[in-house]
Amino acid sequence: MDHGNHGMGGMGPTMNNTNSTGGMMMRPHHKMMMHMTFFWGKNAEILFDGWPGTRTGMYVLALISVFFFAFFVEWLSHCQLIKPDSTHLAAGLIQTFLHALRIGLAYLVMLAVMSFNGGVFLVAVAGHTLGFLFFGSRVFKKSPPPVKTSDLPLMSC
Repeated sequence: MDHGNHGMGGMGPTMNNTNSTGGMMMRPHHKMMMHMTFFWGKNAEILFDGWPGTRTGMYVLALISVFFFAFFVEWLSHCQLIKPDSTHLAAGLIQTFLHALRIGLAYLVMLAVMSFNGGVFLVAVAGHTLGFLFFGSRVFKKSPPPVKTSDLPLMSC
């Protein structure tokens, strides 16, 4: 029994292709270890295979990207981009596009956090927090909040 796997990756070769004579060809699975607990360090894979790699600059770029994705999700959650005199069709299409964009970015942030890298988790929370501070809280609003606070319904998670 191989104790180096810890239940991750394939257990050996698989037979998944046929050759020209009708026989099966053997192709080994690639063994990839994935962290299942939070870890600290710059050597992580975030969102894409091999990214950010082992270079510190790329890791910092990955953290900045995750921060801005989370910040942008909060902006989309609290912005008003639809004009009051828009037709129902135009307003509905814009609202649907904004919803798809917000949910897509929120899933990207979630997938980045699922890298289990502590730095990614912290910048995702910081991005959501600062985004809410600027766009969702009353800190920077001079008048009482309007009845309608957003073009999009609140996220329910």
